[in-house]
This record gives sequence, structure tokens and C-alpha cells, in this order.
Amino acid sequence: MTPADLSRTVLRVVRRAVEQGELGEDPGLGISERIVVERPRPGGRGDYATNAALQLAGTAKRPPREVARLLADGLTREPGITGVEITGPGFLNITVEHDESVVREIRAAGDRYGHAPALTGQIVQLHFRPELRAAVWCDALQRILRSQGALTRNTCEEQPPKEWAALGIRIDATGTPPAPGLALTGPVPAPEAETALGPDETRWALLHPAAHDRPRLTEEHLHQVEANPLFRIRYAHARTRALTRNAADLGFTAYPGPATEATTASPATQATTASPATQATTPSPVTEATTASPATEATTPGPVQEHELHTALAAYPRVLAQAADHRAPDRLARHLITVADALLDLQYDVLPRGDEKPGATHRARLALAEAAGTVLAGGLSLLGIDAPEHL
Repeated sequence: MTPADLSRTVLRVVRRAVEQGELGEDPGLGISERIVVERPRPGGRGDYATNAALQLAGTAKRPPREVARLLADGLTREPGITGVEITGPGFLNITVEHDESVVREIRAAGDRYGHAPALTGQIVQLHFRPELRAAVWCDALQRILRSQGALTRNTCEEQPPKEWAALGIRIDATGTPPAPGLALTGPVPAPEAETALGPDETRWALLHPAAHDRPRLTEEHLHQVEANPLFRIRYAHARTRALTRNAADLGFTAYPGPATEATTASPATQATTASPATQATTPSPVTEATTASPATEATTPGPVQEHELHTALAAYPRVLAQAADHRAPDRLARHLITVADALLDLQYDVLPRGDEKPGATHRARLALAEAAGTVLAGGLSLLGIDAPEHL
């Protein structure tokens, strides 16, 4: 279930509750055509969270947690939802069932996964001063906006330095724009480079920090170490390609399907899932933070690594849309880190171990890993950064 699917599901449950009079008969409820679902904030649980109950509580004239409980009961009866937890004043934290549909969608769309199917009619002009970070920022924004169906034009106040061409920056025109009062697009400018960085490292250093943060053009972006997020992303992408090659050597290829089977789980996973004590901690479909025990944190369906990677891949189209709407390519950069970290956690369980024979689970996990590689390559391309096959 993707975030868009979940948003429609929550909206359907809300409308049903209104039609059945469970939220009162006030016509002023004004149900939105879109319910916002997002990743839980730090400390939250589940795959997604929504504040729909808080939005409805005022017009329904009922306590938010009471509305949340009503919506939670309806959501747990919907296919694809495995649990709902109520936290805080009435936030709904939702755990969804992950199937192979997201992987199939990525395999079908390729590096256009998350892109708009057609032009939307939106026209955007990004105008900036001849400053390096502003130029890279607007270049990445142009790529992202075009992926979401917008027609874009990048213009600079003055003729840019010739050295910018090495960074792949595309500028459509220079000088004063014909539209008067056009706002300048520009994050906090970059300081003078302390170290000579390559084009990819320079772009990452300028795009990864939020617009209000000052970037650092230092040698840390060149180090091939775990602490370097760009290295982790590119390494994760290269690992997905290596897994495909290694699987071919073992005589099997990827095929989307359920990636969790008790008979093929790793020994560590079997030890944690086969114990009766662990099985006894499975919560009821609707839980509340005031009654949840620490043991419920381990009740995510399937291995945590697969669950996290599925969630990150399903969220990618929403992240692209938000990056375009908020003019924030840093959102895409940070999400690629999430995808890469989830893939690197999963990589050791993709191929058979020892004398183990390749099975359906291995083919499904390989398909999941390849989907992650596709998203990583596509996301880096939108940032104007190369995704090498070998690293």
C-alpha cells in the first residue's frame, strides 16, 4: 500500500463515518478531498501517521482521541492495514501490509518511478543570482519539477562563470526576466571551497543541507566511509548491481513476491520470530500509546529490514512531489539516504547462505533490492549526480 493508497483509504473511512452519523450531522465538516499521511515523527510508531482525527474533532464537537478511536476501528477493517495505534492527543499511527505491488510498479516504470504521467500545465520560472549554490539548487529543482509534469525555465541575472558547465548546470537565459517582480530563488550561499571537489561531490555538498543551512565544501565529501552519506547512497546502488550479478552466477533472477517465509528466514530471524514468547506480544489491531508495552515495538510484520525498505520505496513518489512543491531538493537527498540505509541493512539476506538453495524468498528479496537500486539511481539523476555500477 502506497501513501496515496493509504490517503484514499483514510478518506474513505472518514466519509463512511460521516454518512453513518458517527461524527455528527454537521454539514460544516467539510471533508477534504485529500487526507495527508506522512512518516511518523521521532518517537512515533507504524509506517505512516495522520492527524485526520484532530482536524475533525472541532467540527464534530468530540474529543480528538474519541474521534481517533472511531477512525481506528474503521481503518483496521480495511484490507492492507495490519494495525493502528493512537498516540498523543489523537494522532493515528498506521502499520500497513507490504506486498510486491510497489516493486512491480518500480520495475515497470524504471527510473521514471514517482514521475507524473503527463504534463500538468504548471509553468515555473526559477530566477537566481550568479552564485554557485543558487545555480545548482535551481538546476536540481528544474529536474525535479519536470519529473512532476511542470514546464520550467531557469534564468540567471548575469552570465555565469564558464566553470559551472563542468557541474552540469543548465541555464536557459541570462539577464532581467520579462516578468516583473519575479522573486529570486536562492538558499544560503556557499562559502569559498576549502577543498577541490569533483562535480558530484560539489552538487551533493550544496544540495544535501536545507536551504537555510550553510553548506560545507570540505574534504569529508571525498571520503569513502560510512559517515559520508553520498558514499553510502552510491555504495548501496553499486551493491544492488553486484547482488544481481552474484544471483546470476548462482542461477537465479529476481521475481517480485512475498519476501518473508519462515522456511527461508535467516537463522537470526527464525530465532526471534519462532519463540512463543515473541508471538504472544502481537498487539490487537488498535492500540493506544498509554497501554502499549515495549514488547510491541518488535511486532512489525516480517523482517524489519524488508519492512523499512518497502516503506521507503513506497514513499518515494510522495517525497518527489513534496520536493517540487516546497522547492526543496534537500528532501530528496535525505530520502535517498533512508533508502540506501535500509538496503544496506537488507543486503546480507538477499542471497542464499552456505548450502542453502535459491528459493522464492531470495528471488523476492533480490527484486526488492533491484527496485531500491532503481530508485537510488533515479533520485541521484534528478540531483544531477552519477550512480556508478561499481564502487
